[in-house]
Parts: sequence; C-alpha cells; structure tokens
Amino acid sequence: MSVKPTRRLTRPALFITTTQKMLRAAQILSIPVYVTTQNRARLGETCSELLPLLNSAVEDVDKKYFSMWLPEITRHFKFSSEIVIVGIESHICVTQTAIDALREGHKVYVLADGVSSCNKEEVGIALDRLRAAGAIVTTSESWIYECMGDAGIPEFRDIAGLVKEYNGKTKDVLGTLLSKM
Repeated sequence: MSVKPTRRLTRPALFITTTQKMLRAAQILSIPVYVTTQNRARLGETCSELLPLLNSAVEDVDKKYFSMWLPEITRHFKFSSEIVIVGIESHICVTQTAIDALREGHKVYVLADGVSSCNKEEVGIALDRLRAAGAIVTTSESWIYECMGDAGIPEFRDIAGLVKEYNGKTKDVLGTLLSKM
C-alpha cells in the first residue's frame, strides 16, 4: 500500500521509514509489491521518498475505493497467500483492505510501525479491530525475520545489514508510534 503524507499525519516520516525498509526487504527477498494511491488527481502522487523503491511494483493502481482489494490487485492472489500491509489511513484504507483480504482466506499481517493516521487515536483502535478480525498485528522487524525463517538462507546477510542500517530509526518509530499502545 502506498502513502501520501500530509502535515496532518502523526509523525509521517516515521512510518515512511518503515515502508522504505519493507520495500528494500521485499527487493532482497523477491517479494512482490502492490501499490495503490488514493485518487491521485485530487490527493497527489505517492510520496517522493518511496518512489525510487517502487520501480519493481507488480501493480501500481490509482483508486477511489478505500480498500485496495481491487480486481487489478486481487487477480494476483488466486490462492491463499500471506499479505503484509503498510500505509494510511490505518482506520480506513488499511482496515478495509485487511478485512477484504481476510474475508478471501488470506493470512494478513499489519505492521504497527508501518501505519498511521491523521488522528493518532485512530491507530490503536484500528489495530485492535484488525486483531479481532484475525489479522496479525506485528512489527516490521518481527515480520522480516518470520518471513525469512532461517539465518541460513543466502539473503540473510543482506537482511541483517538492512535491519542494522535501520536499527536507530526503527527504535524511533517504535518509541513514537507505539508508545501508547
């Protein structure tokens, strides 16, 4: 899921950092990325900090629906899949996308350090709702290591370097975005 930060978002640079880390991890681990932008004509493009990492996206869809679970995206998910979601708004697009994917039988991870809202109080409520609906709410680092499953894979060294590179930023994100949850 793509993000377009505005001044209203709760510490937008923080969850953009998580999104950058996840996009880089997806490149290393050859995980397909699907991007949506909410109504580009009115709300603008995906934030410039993410654009260089989105060149390999399988799909990049402009949408007006709140959920990104659109035919252009869902056609790639014929079988039960594991899906990880980052983006905004946590209580609108993220929630509706996760619920739609869960309804279709997919295992959905929502990264608590990768979602935000213009109303910070919405985030915790959305994450609680998603847990109750069956989504796995976790952190970016936890998901990356769960995804790898084994330090013996060839990509481990690159992922370990990525995690180390983002270590300080990840602490900032977790301390700021998740301190009240």
